[in-house]
Amino acid sequence: MTNEYSKKDLEEGNVLAPRFDSAGLIPAIVTDVLSGAVLMLAWMNADALRKSIETGEAWFWSRSRQRIWHKGATSGQVQQIQEIRIDCDQDAVWLKVCMPAESGCCHTGRASCFYRLISNEPGRPVLQAEYKNSHSK
Repeated sequence: MTNEYSKKDLEEGNVLAPRFDSAGLIPAIVTDVLSGAVLMLAWMNADALRKSIETGEAWFWSRSRQRIWHKGATSGQVQQIQEIRIDCDQDAVWLKVCMPAESGCCHTGRASCFYRLISNEPGRPVLQAEYKNSHSK
């Protein structure tokens, strides 16, 4: 981020000036536009954010592969963006999306990447699967 915008401009103005982290990334929360369910958390670089805005489809930055990726290009799970929001200090984005009918969002085939609950069992926390959809592997 450059210092050309005041805090008031960033928080109250109409200029998009995303604050990417030191790696050039910004977190992107993705929710289902109809249910409000959290589908995933991913990362965007400036190019992914630009492509998402321009195309109306979600693009992200893969930290493991070190490249941009179009969500659904190989899986068919293309996320059609209905709305993009940015938080108050412009360092996180929120995409409200429509998913294809009968499609999961997670690479595991589940509707959401957040399918496990953390439960505090005696002696240690454990993970419990909350749900599986018909598209689970």
